[in-house]
Amino acid sequence: MGEITEKTAITDPAELRRLLGDPVPRAVSKERVTLHARDRDWIAASPFLILATSDAEGNCDASPKGDPAGFVRVLDDHTLAVPERPGNRRADGYLNILSNPHVGLIFLVPGRKETLRVNGRAHLVREAAYFDDMVVRGHRPILAVEVEIEQIFFHCAKAFMRSHLWEPDRWSTGDLPSPAQLVKDLQPDVTETVEQLEQYYAPENYEPKLYQG
Repeated sequence: MGEITEKTAITDPAELRRLLGDPVPRAVSKERVTLHARDRDWIAASPFLILATSDAEGNCDASPKGDPAGFVRVLDDHTLAVPERPGNRRADGYLNILSNPHVGLIFLVPGRKETLRVNGRAHLVREAAYFDDMVVRGHRPILAVEVEIEQIFFHCAKAFMRSHLWEPDRWSTGDLPSPAQLVKDLQPDVTETVEQLEQYYAPENYEPKLYQG
């Protein structure tokens, strides 16, 4: 094949389908709308998820959420609740939910190459009786995202196999800078020195702040 000097865009669903091919029947039939016991087991084992949102204009955000395994509460066969802990207070995803309730979640379990995908409609809750069951280190959640499930299924392992994500002997951060250096390089208005920032982000100083506002 000669050198490609121009890009070729995909412009319609039929063209995309010709390129990818049709999904195998098993990939289509795995979609569900109700939690199965296996879904509940996976959620109970998961300490980490990605929450994807977009606002009414389609501007997107994907935010990591993590806590001890099982931090997402199953309210019933159709509803999940994701607790919010202290963070940077940008609230990008939560502001999106207020204007567009459609969300997507991906649940990860360390060491497992499959993921559980959930799509649905969300709303924010500032207080509920189940908050008492979400206490970590003596702290209740600030709020919760309740997700009404519209689609749920397990995703295959290929992406994790290709990336070797859970294989420590394949890990390499290369020359990536520390969090402190990233802040200093990317935010010119920050007045602290790199040394001061390194102290701020040091685990012994950062860890106690995880559940404090």
